[in-house]
Amino acid sequence: MLEWYTMYMPISGVDIFWPGLVLIGFSVGCIGGFFGMGGAWMVTPGLNILGFPMAFAIGTDIAHIAGKSMISTFRHSKFGNVDYKLGCIMIIGTVIGIEIGAQVVMWLERLGTIGPVVRWVYVGLLALICIMVFYDYYKANKKKKAGDVGEHGAEGITWYKTLHRIKIPPMVHFKTAGFTCSAWLPIMVSFLTGILAGFLGIGGGLIRMPALVYLIGCPTHIAVGTDLFEVMISGLYGTFTYGAKGRIEIYAVFVMLMGAAIGAQIGTVATKYAKGYGIRIAFGLAVLACMVSIILKQYGFNTSATVLILGAVGSICVYICWIMFSGAAKELREKKAASH
Repeated sequence: MLEWYTMYMPISGVDIFWPGLVLIGFSVGCIGGFFGMGGAWMVTPGLNILGFPMAFAIGTDIAHIAGKSMISTFRHSKFGNVDYKLGCIMIIGTVIGIEIGAQVVMWLERLGTIGPVVRWVYVGLLALICIMVFYDYYKANKKKKAGDVGEHGAEGITWYKTLHRIKIPPMVHFKTAGFTCSAWLPIMVSFLTGILAGFLGIGGGLIRMPALVYLIGCPTHIAVGTDLFEVMISGLYGTFTYGAKGRIEIYAVFVMLMGAAIGAQIGTVATKYAKGYGIRIAFGLAVLACMVSIILKQYGFNTSATVLILGAVGSICVYICWIMFSGAAKELREKKAASH
């Protein structure tokens, strides 16, 4: 009777709640454009929760990321937030890493253990990122109160300062990001994030955005734009390798991209009005909600997992929309006042 809300997926052979796909697409576009990620850390668990087998959730997610990240990258490029030289160097490590990760997924699928393994690796990774983001915020606040403020303001985790002392040639200057380092630093970071990207079905942004900030030393808004450029390239390669393995549900990709096209515009413009720690804390809360929902799914609390992930994603989207509209309104008022 009310079967209009389900859509049959011919490749994976499952019926899916299609409004959920549109909502995931819009939310990921919005959040991905704001945080500088493909948002796949929500999509793979979200598609799995909606009913996709894990290997299809991973492959479909990667294909969706590639399309969505193109939209966001072009928007960020207009704001000068993309360091193309850094992004191109990181592609080398990313592509090799993604292929290694994808091969591990195929091996686990043959063993029949892919679902639980991917979910628990996700949980461990998300927990690590949560701890890092909130510890960074705590440390930066402590420094600010003590009056320890550098040229970039009070900083929390500054591992990149140590890594920048590694002088293995060739040394490269990144003009947009504003630093010089060994080319091997971004290559090795992108190789490690690429392996996780291919294995977890993520564009790599979940780990690469914090890696760009904490390990490579990018300002947050430059890390957002550069990461999206990298996500776009790695997503295109991931689409090729998973498509060749028959693990992409193309109908779902197009349904999600309809929502993502709108969301990406909103998220990207919002970064203009919220830079630095505002972005990082919202990112940490989003990761925490995703982690808890995956644990609930693993223990069979499917409804609770779905409500939590969609509720958290919806709340963050509302927050991003509020930042964009209030920031734009303030900018218009200032322009009006300046013209008088």
